[in-house]
Amino acid sequence: MSMDAVHGTPGRLAGVIGWPLGHSISPAFQQPAFDACGLAVSYRAVPVPPEGLEEFIAGLRTSDAPVWLGVNVTIPHKEAVAKLVDDVTEEARLIGAVNTVICNGGRLTGHNTDAEGFLRGLTVDGTFDPAGARTLVIGSGGASRAICVALLQAGVHKLSIANRSPERAEALVWHLQGAFPGREIEPLPFDAGVFRELLRSTDLLVNTTSIGMAQGPSPDTSPVPVDAIGPGLVVYDLVYNPAETPLLRAARMAGAIPVEGLPMLIYQGAASFRRWTGVVAPVDVMFAHGRRALAARNS
Repeated sequence: MSMDAVHGTPGRLAGVIGWPLGHSISPAFQQPAFDACGLAVSYRAVPVPPEGLEEFIAGLRTSDAPVWLGVNVTIPHKEAVAKLVDDVTEEARLIGAVNTVICNGGRLTGHNTDAEGFLRGLTVDGTFDPAGARTLVIGSGGASRAICVALLQAGVHKLSIANRSPERAEALVWHLQGAFPGREIEPLPFDAGVFRELLRSTDLLVNTTSIGMAQGPSPDTSPVPVDAIGPGLVVYDLVYNPAETPLLRAARMAGAIPVEGLPMLIYQGAASFRRWTGVVAPVDVMFAHGRRALAARNS
């Protein structure tokens, strides 16, 4: 879609859907990005409970003004939305989750920009090349699926996945082994002793769970024992509020390399913005407003 197309259509809508949605700062940085580019788009947060998801997605197809440009999708809807849209990209199909929906003439296409956003945050902000790395990913939800695919595509040597529900970790490993035959991928129990042993020979640790999130169920907790983190380990926490989670604080104090979660959020949002509009997103504007929104929440 061209910039002219968006300029020429008054009252276009975009937004983020999830349940609950109080944690999302996407409107705080997406709306300023649309405004900075002079695009006539209103971006909003739309709480959608699971029982209302199918009806909401069907409503995106209507042609009544104002017309939806598309939506971002966050927890817990990423996997369910993949089954409700008309088409999914090859990457979204491989991941098995959708975080971006594009509305075009009544037809809905599901994309996944989490993988792109994650890798950009890892390589640009974390200055880390995952090729050949030994990696531990905590969690097996929609974001984890995207990150695991991104890491395997980037050529990690070994990928270990731990989740509190072993069945979910095993199901994700089975899916990934089918998509990446011959690669070293293993499920692990969510166990402190296992983490201590594995982290001795791990290059990259990624937390995709809500552990450590402000106002979450475990805000003061690290997903792995803090004394298991050693110097040189790259620690990437997708939790972006607070900016320094208990896990990242432990990484910094241990001489490891902490990578905060905000860059992934901004970069995946920027990729969605580009797909909706055909315009390169102003990431400097997005970062400035994203950090400002987090500071306001924590003041």
